[in-house]
Amino acid sequence: MPQAPGSAASPLGSVDKALLTLDALARAGASGTSLAALAAEVGANKSTLHRTLAALRHRGYAEQADDGTYRLGPAVLALGTTFLAEENLPALLRPALEALCGAVDELVHLGVLAGREVVYLDKVEPQRPVRVWSAVGRRRPAATTALGRALLAAGPLRDVPDDGALAAFAGSDTSVERLREVLARARSTGVAAETEENEAGIACVAVALLRAGRPVAAVSTTAPAERLAGDARAARVAALREVLPAHLPAGLTIPSA
Repeated sequence: MPQAPGSAASPLGSVDKALLTLDALARAGASGTSLAALAAEVGANKSTLHRTLAALRHRGYAEQADDGTYRLGPAVLALGTTFLAEENLPALLRPALEALCGAVDELVHLGVLAGREVVYLDKVEPQRPVRVWSAVGRRRPAATTALGRALLAAGPLRDVPDDGALAAFAGSDTSVERLREVLARARSTGVAAETEENEAGIACVAVALLRAGRPVAAVSTTAPAERLAGDARAARVAALREVLPAHLPAGLTIPSA
């Protein structure tokens, strides 16, 4: 069983020092920090830390500025990008989808944006019977789905867009005016929605999953329209905002209300 951070001596001190150095560089931010400050924070002498930094620089995990300060290198960003690559998302997010499904007892979907469409990457079905057709790999216009609207509002149409940008996503599936309206609501509340726009009697609510403020995916709850109205809707939105974030991998968040 892994040890909690700081609970015991590391099995390999040199690796532990390198990891502590990366943590310290992350806290230092883009402006970086000096060797002396790093040594004090990590608890290592400067000569040892200098060798650690040389190894990190060799692999691109640290870099040194002209003024001698150190900061994180581009390989750290590449790690995060690879970890959250589309092909990894279903496995990484499955526990969060299952927790949300268990909390609301409704169908839960995971989707990503592909051009002007949403691709469904995963789903978790509730114990109760589901009367909506759903399939992993299915594609739907982003402009008419809760998943797509959550992604558009947090991503390509995050800022107030002009009619040309809206029209590119609206296509023939909806109007520019309607898309502007639903995205404005999603941006203000942090939650996107659609009711009976894709299937009679069915409604959805969704939130984007953000990394460094940019969407990597979205999660939705799909249910009969009567269970996504009034107090029932409020309960399902609350689960999206409270249950889902508690089970997301580190570094992922949802938009604030």
